[in-house]
Amino acid sequence: MADAFGGPDWIGTRGALSRWSQALADAAKAAGPPLLFGLRLWASVCLALYIAFWLELDNPFWAGTSAAIVCQPHLGASLRKGWYRMIGTMVGAVAIVVLTALFPQARAPFLVALALWAAVCALVATLLRNFASYAAALAGYTAAIIASDELGATGGPDADTVFLLAVYRASEICIGIVSAGIVLAGTDFGAARRRLAGSFAALSAEITGRFTSMLALAGPDMPETQPVRRELARRVIALDPIIDEVKGESSQLRYHSPVLQKAVDGLLTAIMSWRTVAVALARLPDGEAQQGANAVLENTPQGLRAAENGVPAQWLADPAHVRETCNTAARTLATLPASTPPLRLLADQTARLLDGISDALNGLARLATALAHSPPGRGSVQIRVPDWLPALVNAGRAFVVIGIVQLFWVVTEWPNGALAITFAAISVLLLALQADRAYAAALGFTIGIVLAASLTAVIAFAVLPGLETFEAFSLAIGLYLIPAGALMATGVLTAQPRLVVPSSALILGFVPLLAPANVMSYDTQQYYNAALAIVSGSSTAAISFLLLPPLSPAFRTRRLLALTLRDLRRLAKERVSWTVGEWESRIFGRLTAMPDAAEPLQRSQLVAALAAGGEVIRLRRIASALGFGAGLDAALDAFAQGNSALAAVRLARLDERLAALSGSLALQARGNILAISDALRQHGSYFDSRIS
Repeated sequence: MADAFGGPDWIGTRGALSRWSQALADAAKAAGPPLLFGLRLWASVCLALYIAFWLELDNPFWAGTSAAIVCQPHLGASLRKGWYRMIGTMVGAVAIVVLTALFPQARAPFLVALALWAAVCALVATLLRNFASYAAALAGYTAAIIASDELGATGGPDADTVFLLAVYRASEICIGIVSAGIVLAGTDFGAARRRLAGSFAALSAEITGRFTSMLALAGPDMPETQPVRRELARRVIALDPIIDEVKGESSQLRYHSPVLQKAVDGLLTAIMSWRTVAVALARLPDGEAQQGANAVLENTPQGLRAAENGVPAQWLADPAHVRETCNTAARTLATLPASTPPLRLLADQTARLLDGISDALNGLARLATALAHSPPGRGSVQIRVPDWLPALVNAGRAFVVIGIVQLFWVVTEWPNGALAITFAAISVLLLALQADRAYAAALGFTIGIVLAASLTAVIAFAVLPGLETFEAFSLAIGLYLIPAGALMATGVLTAQPRLVVPSSALILGFVPLLAPANVMSYDTQQYYNAALAIVSGSSTAAISFLLLPPLSPAFRTRRLLALTLRDLRRLAKERVSWTVGEWESRIFGRLTAMPDAAEPLQRSQLVAALAAGGEVIRLRRIASALGFGAGLDAALDAFAQGNSALAAVRLARLDERLAALSGSLALQARGNILAISDALRQHGSYFDSRIS
């Protein structure tokens, strides 16, 4: 017997048991955060419903629905979403009161005005980003929610009751928001600030380390860094939602929004300068490239070069000191004696790269240190509008969809038509923000609503009729909300939109379908009519995304490139007077809006235009000091006319004139000309293309 337990079979069995135990432990660890979110979601909804029941509000389910919508797996996202939901709710409530006052007892003008209001909200929601975008969409469908109670079965707006209805709905929604905030703030201390600080440190260190590594290998062995730069730019752009979460977690950091935005722009500036240096080194002969790179590298502190092996401890422990190191090195490089235009270009662009890293480290310092004695960031966060056309398309679709549902309601006199309008507005406003994934998201949302209707019916008619206390009611809805919340959190944490959207619909549709009240009604006909209205509204929105699809990624990419080229030609003709910061901010917005499906060449063209525009602005400033404005205007006129070959020839002539001048300013101008010429040489077909 002893031999049997000590033999090979037992060893194999023990190994299998060990693997199973480890697998179960890993599964339990992975399931922990989603399950915890499901419990928070359930507690938030129960608290909101309890308060609404205690206050004896007319439709307490809107309080529970709001609590469910506001809940997010991350604390900062939940609090930020709740804050913007309050703003959107108030704006929508005021809007519906004004519309009713303008069109009392006038159904047709009122319904048209309601559809127009939704279209305006869709337009603004597309132009804004993150939770501000959500607030704009919410203002549109909050008006529809209040109107659904006001219009009743006939569709006649009642000016006498609209104000009270607006107050009741806004109160119910705010109760849900506050309840979710209390539960989440009491059970989650938030980690967005730490995640953002880690991202700033990692990106800054990786950009600096890989850049200096490229300089060290300049010449025949210089690596191709374009794919690395592209991936780093993608990671920088992905910081935007995390910044919004940080603002939700910390009221102090909210006042430092300009600093955090400048930190992101600084990282993008560093990547752009890296590209300019890489292009210049690739064009130079091997010996000259090595000599120039070594001269720049010798003036870069060793502490910055060590970052290529990971995030040095000092970058997180004392980012302010590293920032000062970057600033000192940037000043040294900006005044570095240079005998040739390529060396001047390399030194200036490396200085700009370090300035961008300094901005990122400034944001890191604000995150990593106590902010109580830090002055608020100067400036304001700008609203960047890359392209108006997608917003106009979404606005037109929202008007058409809501108008069609309204017309169907009026013609058929459907008693639940107002509820269908509400969910059509919710679907078409929120899911339009998914851009080219809108149809798939709308289809998944509709499937989730159908599942919610089926599962809610089981809770409503098989479980609740036998329960009498609120505690028992809470346990019953927990059977639904906890797994639904865990499913949604799993999709969020694993970045699976196909899982997030249907599970969000499961949560969004549950409380309105259940319609909990102090005195419950178990009318099956009423339930299925309401379910049919909700499914009809969401499915109409899904069909609209199929028939009136969002602009394709390829079309949006071409438009962004065309708009950028148009602005660049206006800049070349001096029709605008942008500073370098204003120009970069404008194009950074378009770079951020680039679809994921954009080709690498198209991204390179946009970055090349970004770099060329900055050099044009700098060159004009120097031209006024050195008096070569006429020659520069001739070269830029050819550039603006789409003749890059002629522009390159005229820039070369201008460079010959400047070669006869002495002084650092002339050499700097020649470096600017070299950067523009490199961009024209590399992407001449783009700069020469016609703008339709």
